[in-house]
Formats: sequence, C-alpha cells, structure tokens
Amino acid sequence: MNTADTTILEEEFETLGDHHRMAAHHFAAAAKFHLLAATADDDGDDEACERNAHKAYRHQLNAVQYAEIAVMDSESLDDEDTLEVSAD
Repeated sequence: MNTADTTILEEEFETLGDHHRMAAHHFAAAAKFHLLAATADDDGDDEACERNAHKAYRHQLNAVQYAEIAVMDSESLDDEDTLEVSAD
C-alpha cells in the first residue's frame, strides 16, 4: 500500500466525498486483484488465483459498504431538504 492509500485509510470520514473516495479506492483495488487472479489462472497458479480472488472479493465488499453509506447519508440530506421545504 502506498502513502496516499495509507493517508486515505487513516483519515476520519466527514463528508459524502470521503465515503465515495473510499468506495472508489476499494473498487479499484478489487479490479487490480481480479486482474492478478486472471493472470494467475492463465499461468496455472491455482493458489495465487484463489488468494487474489479472495482479496478482490473483500475489497468489493468494502467498496459496496462505503457506497451504501454515501447513498444513505445523501438520502438523509435529501430528507432534511424536504422537511425544510415542507415547513415553509
């Protein structure tokens, strides 16, 4: 993991953008590990294929969680906007 990735992981999540960035980070990592799994499969390396496929799956799960949090937080903001309009 490079310094930029470490910085992202160490920061607190304050905004929707932070959650979207983490979702993108994990989707990109999942893609990388899927490509490594495909290469390992092409090379006949079953152990590396399974290991990389598992890492890809874990990153995908994390990505989906961050994306869901961002959407749920966004919907909360939409609900607040709706309440403000209704109150007028």
